[in-house]
Amino acid sequence: MTTPTGFGELIRISGPDSAWDRVRADLGEHGVVLLYALLADWRPDRAGGPRLRALLGRDWARYLELTHPEVRVRFAASRVLLKFAAAAVLEVPAHVIELTYGPTGRPYLRGYDAVDISLSHTDELLLVGMTTRGVIGVDAERADRRLYGPGLGKHLCTPHELELLEQFPESERNDALVRLWTLKEAYSKAIGQGMQFRFTDFGFGAGAPATVNLPDGQPGTGSEWMFRTYRVDEDYVVSVAVGDRGFGDTDDTAAVTMLESSFVDALTEVLGEDEAEFEAESAGEDAFGSW
Repeated sequence: MTTPTGFGELIRISGPDSAWDRVRADLGEHGVVLLYALLADWRPDRAGGPRLRALLGRDWARYLELTHPEVRVRFAASRVLLKFAAAAVLEVPAHVIELTYGPTGRPYLRGYDAVDISLSHTDELLLVGMTTRGVIGVDAERADRRLYGPGLGKHLCTPHELELLEQFPESERNDALVRLWTLKEAYSKAIGQGMQFRFTDFGFGAGAPATVNLPDGQPGTGSEWMFRTYRVDEDYVVSVAVGDRGFGDTDDTAAVTMLESSFVDALTEVLGEDEAEFEAESAGEDAFGSW
């Protein structure tokens, strides 16, 4: 059993052959791991091949429904990155990972409740968070996104946050608002509310570590929540929210030790057949270039 020590640093993942051992190590040490990639590193070359279809699984139908080419590519790349990351932690092939979604669109790993996940993508950045502590939410925005302006803050901020923003020099107010936006998005994702939780109903302070506040600035949560904001290459702002369910953490996330033994035996037999079929379908038609 590990004792969570906070958050590690963001891990850059440049492809399926990246250092997944560091991902497993961070999850084991902190109970949380955060990784990011650039779209160019995970961009499908032929977004219709059998390998992509196998990797997307039940998301294949949703992928086909998307009409904008860049939206489709970003959707596919983010899900494949998430599945490779989950596969590295669970020690199973990426194409057997299945995602399911809650009423607000929040993704979950089907059959692996011990690992909670969250993803975000914007522009050229893909972001994935995983935790064994409880629940996690992540969000990424361009650092230069213009949010601060007349009237806009009233739709994003509590009265207390508006007061804090006015104390910043005018040149720093937009940066502060982008940070608040990503923290609110991350927290909303972690609690499974998405955009259904009005951003004017809860807030964050200006300092670190961040805490959830009521609209008047009074504390809204306790020590069970942890937050952190990062910068990626000065181009993006990334925030993470982790809520501890209080059931402790685990060093061992391998699927084989989380599942009942008779089920593992049956699953192994099925996966052996699926693996052979998957390799046969993928031969000579690799949807992700050198993958």
